[in-house]
Amino acid sequence: MEAKRVLELDGITKDYSGNVVLKDVSLSVKPGEIYALVGENGAGKSTLMNILFGMSVIRETGGFEGSVKVDGEEVHFQSPADAMAAGIGMVHQEFMLIPGFTIAENIKVGREDTLPNLASRVVGKSLETLNRGKMNADARRALDTIGMDIAEYARVAGLPVGYMQFVEIAREIDKENIKLLVFDEPTAVLTESEADQLLAVMKTIAAKGIAVIFITHRLSEVMEVADRMTVLRDGEVVTEKPIADTDVVEIAQLMVGRRIEKLVDDKEENFAPGEDAEIAVKIRDLYVNMPGETVRGVDLDIRKGEIFGIGGLAGQGKVGIPNGMMGMFPAQGEVEVFGEPLQFAKLGDALSKGVAFVSEDRRGVGLLLTDSIAHNIIFNTMTVRRQFLNAGLMNAKAVREHAAEMIQLLDIRCVGGGQRVGSLSGGNQQKVCLAAALTLKPRLLVVSEPTRGIDIGAKKLIMEYLSQLRDEEGLTIIMISSELAELRSICDRIAIVTEGQVSRILAPDAPDVEFGLAMSELGDREVS
Repeated sequence: MEAKRVLELDGITKDYSGNVVLKDVSLSVKPGEIYALVGENGAGKSTLMNILFGMSVIRETGGFEGSVKVDGEEVHFQSPADAMAAGIGMVHQEFMLIPGFTIAENIKVGREDTLPNLASRVVGKSLETLNRGKMNADARRALDTIGMDIAEYARVAGLPVGYMQFVEIAREIDKENIKLLVFDEPTAVLTESEADQLLAVMKTIAAKGIAVIFITHRLSEVMEVADRMTVLRDGEVVTEKPIADTDVVEIAQLMVGRRIEKLVDDKEENFAPGEDAEIAVKIRDLYVNMPGETVRGVDLDIRKGEIFGIGGLAGQGKVGIPNGMMGMFPAQGEVEVFGEPLQFAKLGDALSKGVAFVSEDRRGVGLLLTDSIAHNIIFNTMTVRRQFLNAGLMNAKAVREHAAEMIQLLDIRCVGGGQRVGSLSGGNQQKVCLAAALTLKPRLLVVSEPTRGIDIGAKKLIMEYLSQLRDEEGLTIIMISSELAELRSICDRIAIVTEGQVSRILAPDAPDVEFGLAMSELGDREVS
């Protein structure tokens, strides 16, 4: 007789405006099983969980194909509350706690125990008194279950990050009908000892018959606690198998291995600088306090005239490196550009020393959305370099001519340089950001997530132009991207950042497995 399934996802397919992000994905989870879900950024893990939890973004974008069954019955969740009512909980990467509440209050929030009083008997249940004794007792029981020795009446504000993660877990297991818990990168913010404790807690939870879906990039943790796994790649199931039948090397290769679509045509001549080339950028012991992208002691030497890639999974620190260099977030350490030290605390210092930056946050940082394309293209150059001015006033003719040139060069789809940037598509906004950076005529160009959210045609154009700048003008480029295929198609070397540090520096043609291991915090592991 086939074992009962707590959860069955069958034939899940989802697209956003014709872009298929999940294709015929099926998986099932048994009671008491720890089921690992692994894959690169963009593999489809988050979308699959959004479907499971009935998130509004799924309904608002046309729904999905396929079915979701809980305990053998098909369900149609319209909100996360529906999923929770069916016994499905989630421990999030970002904490969903109320700092001013006690631990017990956070564990019981939305499910408070109350006692009737005189006022409630007259007015109604809403005026009942909190039954703090029972709430504290329930919270204590949940905390003891996960081995957390802290007072249930302590306030959450000021607790160490690891403690907050355990409070999240305690809240979920306190629910009486819990059948399945989803852990989304739960150890990403924990110390090594806290991570070990969490894995032990996960096993304890599973031993009570509660199913666990474990989403993580740490493959050593998958091997330690999971019973089975599914590897997603580009929205499809690559494999589903018991953990006993695999190892970290195979999982890493399955995560990354794919045909790399050539965004830049192969060239007969090799333009990559040699090992004895001049060092354009020297980074030593760089720390950056960027929320969600913390950098912890990065050292890098980047050669003049190379395209140097920085990759890694989301939240590991790769985006923090350029933001720290540019003074966008608090940073410590040393960065020299062609021998000149950058002063992080002096906003605009990097710009004044020939560094142009295309931010990953094009709408929040990169663009003046209510201004024209032309004004966006020349703004930094006009303010930093004092160009496009005539007797202290903006030279409108020079601005129009330069904007028209950049619009043609980068194929910015618009009605003209006077069009408001906020009305452009995301891809064309990204091209405006690149045009503004190039207008500075930089010695170093730093581009962070340059193709995020744009179509393949625009990607190819941007990649080819960056390659051309390196090949024909010798421009030094640092490219930060979550798309490993992009980095491997254009970069001379690629640094993989894991947990805020450089795990490996690899050649673009290094084996898939080496990239997978580097991203899964096993970068120094020997590959046989």
